[in-house]
Amino acid sequence: MKILYFAEIKEKLDRAEDTFHFDYEITVTELKKHLYETYPVIQGKSFQVAVNEEFVQEDALIMPNDVVALIPPVSGG
Repeated sequence: MKILYFAEIKEKLDRAEDTFHFDYEITVTELKKHLYETYPVIQGKSFQVAVNEEFVQEDALIMPNDVVALIPPVSGG
């Protein structure tokens, strides 16, 4: 699956995207756990998860070929 990073997450990781290979579907919670283990620097950061351009809940399933975006809260002014 392709993971796209935005804003603070993108800056912390110094990358715009990753590709992870899973042979099975996983939940958003499982993906977050994998990301926190892979990139400890983002532990504790809040972000919304969008799958194929739609925001999803923690229990949503992500398929191996989906595109996932991690979008931190946006502050305006």
